[in-house]
Amino acid sequence: MGKVKTKRAFAKRFKLTATGKVKHARSGRRHNLGPKKSKNRKRRLRKPAYLKSGDAIKVLVAFGLK
Repeated sequence: MGKVKTKRAFAKRFKLTATGKVKHARSGRRHNLGPKKSKNRKRRLRKPAYLKSGDAIKVLVAFGLK
């Protein structure tokens, strides 16, 4: 049996940490960054976020790890 291929869409959007968590970028940082969104809000959007365990399982399946 051959190797399981990684779903490329998931590989571009998510990264796995050394502890097994699934890291992703926050939404809302593509446009309308002028006076509409506060400085604090834009700073918070810069930081990475981690998926909850239920959603992380779906991503791990797509990576071929579960």
